[in-house]
Amino acid sequence: MNFKKLNSQIISCNKCLRLVKWREQVAVKRVKRFKSFNYWGRPVIGFGDTRAKLLIVGLAPAAHGANRTGRMFTGDSSGDWLIKALYKFGFANKSISVDRSDGLVLKTCYITAACRCSPPENKPTISELENCMEYLKQEVMLLKNLRVVCGLGKIGFDKIVACLKELSLVPESQKLIFAHGCEYFIGNNILLIGTYHPSQQNTFTKKLTEPMFDNIFRRIKRHLEKR
Repeated sequence: MNFKKLNSQIISCNKCLRLVKWREQVAVKRVKRFKSFNYWGRPVIGFGDTRAKLLIVGLAPAAHGANRTGRMFTGDSSGDWLIKALYKFGFANKSISVDRSDGLVLKTCYITAACRCSPPENKPTISELENCMEYLKQEVMLLKNLRVVCGLGKIGFDKIVACLKELSLVPESQKLIFAHGCEYFIGNNILLIGTYHPSQQNTFTKKLTEPMFDNIFRRIKRHLEKR
C-alpha cells in the first residue's frame, strides 16, 4: 500500500449510504454564499507531508468546508484556526487555508480525520466511524516518522487511540482519557496529545481560546526539538 493507492480507495468509497446521500445532497443544494462554487462532494483524503513527524486527527469534513473544497480543514472557521496555529509554529508555509489551489504546504505535518465524509449535524455514527478506521490505520502505517499524534476533540482523540490499539502500538488495557492538554507517551517516545476541537461551538463560547490552542502546538514543537 502507498498513499496514491490509499487515497484512490478513499475517494471512491461508498460504504456508508447515509453519508453518501448527505454529502451529495449538500453538494447539489449548497448554501447561498457558495452557490457558484463547484463542491467536491466526495470522501476527503488526508493531506500534508508524507514524511511527517506530526499527525493531526480531526472529526470529519465540514459540510461547506472540506466537503466543498476537497481538502481537510480548508474553507471554514476550524481550518482558519488550525492552519493559523500550524503557521505560527512552523508547520505550514502560510496562515490561511482557502482551497486546494491556494499554495498551502504543510511541513513535517499530516492532517486527516476519523470520518472521511461530511455527516449530518456533524455527527457520524459508530458504524460509519468504524468503516473509516481501516483508512486511518493505513495512514498511520505509512507515516514512518511519527513522533507526535494530536487528537482534535474527543472523537478524533478516541478514534486515533482505538487505531493505535488495533495496530498494537498501545496496549489494549491502557486507558487514555481525553481532556484538553492531556499527554501520554506511547511506543518509541511518541507523544499523544489531545485538544478541544477548534469548532465554532468551542471558539465562539471561549471554551477554546487562541492562547490555549497555541499552547498545544508550543508543546508539540518543544517535544519535536528535543532530538
